[in-house]
Amino acid sequence: MKLNLVKPIIFFDLETTGTDISKDRIVEICYIKVYPDGKEVEYTKRINPEMHIPEGASAVHGIYDADVKDCPTFKEVAREIANEFEGCDVAGFNSNRFDLPLLAEEFLRAQVDIDLSRLRAVDVQVLYHKREPRTLSAAYKFYCGENLEDAHSALADTRATYNVLKAQLEHYDDMPNDIEALSKESSFTNNVDFAGRIVYDENGREVFNFGKYKGMPVDAVLDRDPGYYGWMMNGDFSLNTKQVLTRIKLRGLKK
Repeated sequence: MKLNLVKPIIFFDLETTGTDISKDRIVEICYIKVYPDGKEVEYTKRINPEMHIPEGASAVHGIYDADVKDCPTFKEVAREIANEFEGCDVAGFNSNRFDLPLLAEEFLRAQVDIDLSRLRAVDVQVLYHKREPRTLSAAYKFYCGENLEDAHSALADTRATYNVLKAQLEHYDDMPNDIEALSKESSFTNNVDFAGRIVYDENGREVFNFGKYKGMPVDAVLDRDPGYYGWMMNGDFSLNTKQVLTRIKLRGLKK
């Protein structure tokens, strides 16, 4: 079934040096940009992560240090990629928990101003796990009736994710063909930041989700204990978490 789009949507996948959002780096990014008229544009770029790719990661995606030593760094292509993402919806497989947060970190490190949290995001893995809890290869076999060749190749995984979503729309009569609704259904969290250190409570207020102030409103904590902001800014938190914390602090100062 063709997606019902009002704006372009980007299906994307990252291959990385590992799974630590705050420390690991992208070694390959691939996306398929789908336009409302059905036009599709594919993009694949190898990235020099400026660090050693651990052997365990290379064993998964097949990309080694020698493969990317002459490739551009993320900072060198960040603006180009951001321009493609701006004004679009996004989709991926486990993207809400991994790919989007890591991509956000890379943009922040490159000092490229794009707020990915404002984009409507569809996580096909969440939709799948809510309906048929399995892996991407199993999802592809179940929905598309074929074996997924070249699994863990960024392009193969990205194409499979796109095809699975289209097949899900065919398979489930009650699944909405609307990105806004799909984005909501594919979200398991009420996170304010991607890492979930700050979340919305039942009243829509930002509260801490960890530590001694867990469950307490962020603005109230910063007012009561100003040093907590400095502790977090100097701590081992993701850049996105620090960005969200700073946004809340500045909002409080304006009041």
